[in-house]
Amino acid sequence: MPTPPINRTIRSFVLRAGRMGSGQARALAELGPRFLLPFQPALLDLNAVFGRQAPKVVEIGFGMGHATAAIADVRRETDYLGLEVHEPGVGALLKRIEELGLENLRIVQHDAVEVFNHMLADASLDGIHIFFPDPWHKKRHHKRRLIQADFVALLARKLKPGGYLHLATDWEDYARQMLEVLAAEPQLVNTVDDYAPRPEYRPLTKFEQRGLRLGHGVWDLVYQRR
Repeated sequence: MPTPPINRTIRSFVLRAGRMGSGQARALAELGPRFLLPFQPALLDLNAVFGRQAPKVVEIGFGMGHATAAIADVRRETDYLGLEVHEPGVGALLKRIEELGLENLRIVQHDAVEVFNHMLADASLDGIHIFFPDPWHKKRHHKRRLIQADFVALLARKLKPGGYLHLATDWEDYARQMLEVLAAEPQLVNTVDDYAPRPEYRPLTKFEQRGLRLGHGVWDLVYQRR
């Protein structure tokens, strides 16, 4: 049975305007039927979706999909499910799937909170990636941040024992909150003392490279399911 829904005080996204390029629209029309999975209030059989038994990793909010495609390209032995609501980003990732010939990547264009509540079985995932979620930098908006105790507990339940949760942010205040929330979750244990070195599989984005040149910090957190 699907996990009982968490109290929906947060969403995994904020809808923003974005123009679809012609290439993205073509990819959506031509590749969507093959690589897009519709939202459904029923559990996915991930092995059936990918046609094999392999490690399964979900990425929440992949943006334009640059890091997602790069990771799936170099780790073809692992299957990836990307969750994103913004159509231009979905179209862009479909283009990369075609260009790189990726067979180990699928997409659900829907709110990640609902996908985790209804489509993913407990103890079914080997990893979860959340890279640079909206920091909601104004203090009065902190309650809208994705990384909250209830959501982290839900994510942890979906991980297999030994599975990992990898977060990254370039907002120090959010990094501190993430560390506090994850440290308080009894299902998870930190793989290091506090912040982790950037794992080799997470590529540096152009935005991140520019920030590092300007002296801005980036914080990775990697926790493991007990």
